Amino acid sequence: MRAKPHATKPAKQTLFHPRNRHQGHYDFAALIKACPDLAPFVIRTPYGDPSINFADPTAVKALNRALLKLVYAVDHWDIPAGYLCPPIPGRADYLHCLADLLAKDHSGVIPQGKKVRVLDIGVGANCVYPLIGHAEYGWQFVGADIDQFALNNAQAIIDANPGLGQAITLRHQPEPKAMFQHIVETDEFFDLTLCNPPFHTSAAEARKGSQRKWENLGKAAHSKHAPTLNFGGHANELWCQGGEEAFVGRMIAESALFARNCLWFSSLIAKSASLPGVYRALERAGVSRHETISMAQGQKQSRMIAWTFFDQLK
Repeated sequence: MRAKPHATKPAKQTLFHPRNRHQGHYDFAALIKACPDLAPFVIRTPYGDPSINFADPTAVKALNRALLKLVYAVDHWDIPAGYLCPPIPGRADYLHCLADLLAKDHSGVIPQGKKVRVLDIGVGANCVYPLIGHAEYGWQFVGADIDQFALNNAQAIIDANPGLGQAITLRHQPEPKAMFQHIVETDEFFDLTLCNPPFHTSAAEARKGSQRKWENLGKAAHSKHAPTLNFGGHANELWCQGGEEAFVGRMIAESALFARNCLWFSSLIAKSASLPGVYRALERAGVSRHETISMAQGQKQSRMIAWTFFDQLK
């Protein structure tokens, strides 16, 4: 009798930034030891490896909590139901790419410590970028958001972890379409701004995107367990009129009003189709330099775009 062939495990590609602490497979034994609440969500893949159901927002939240505790020494972290629960490795990649960008203007040395100030546009309830950026580089953060309830939760995270109150400050944005106005003070300077913009053009498109992710995870399209929005997220976190191209275009135009208040402005761009419009916006704004840095994690292809109104420093 012919032996039944064994499933062949696909090769694990390491596409993260070299400094990203999330290379290879998750160490679930260490994660569960750090955060026992993760244990009920751990399953076995067809290859026998431990994993979680990444289509289950509750499981993703438990994994994030464990990662933040084990890797970044964030002992207390939680988000309300329905709010965006971002993938930690991808968020770390963005920050490492920003660190490399700063190094280019500092003779190849990454500036670290509290003298480096970063503005997070749309910090959200999760506060993930400030948490990781402060843990990795000691940077100081200001997080801005239009959602006061989200800011209240982010503040609760800060208050629950000793030392973060001196590193992370939150500000409410009263104008839904503003980015830097009402947030950046006249004589204030930031080394970096970052943003994960709402990249869908409508709620319907967001649902379709969630369905594609669900199918990529090997789930049936008709499954009654399929999430309405993959990894959660409120409307302002997921979509806006005109999608990410319009959102980032407005950000670029407004950044020109604060050209001397920041060294590098930046944003994630999820769709390559958005780039031509973004480049036109940069040209209209009269930026001095801009860079597009590719990022890829698994099946997801993304990129960061950064721009400055300053000439080369070094």
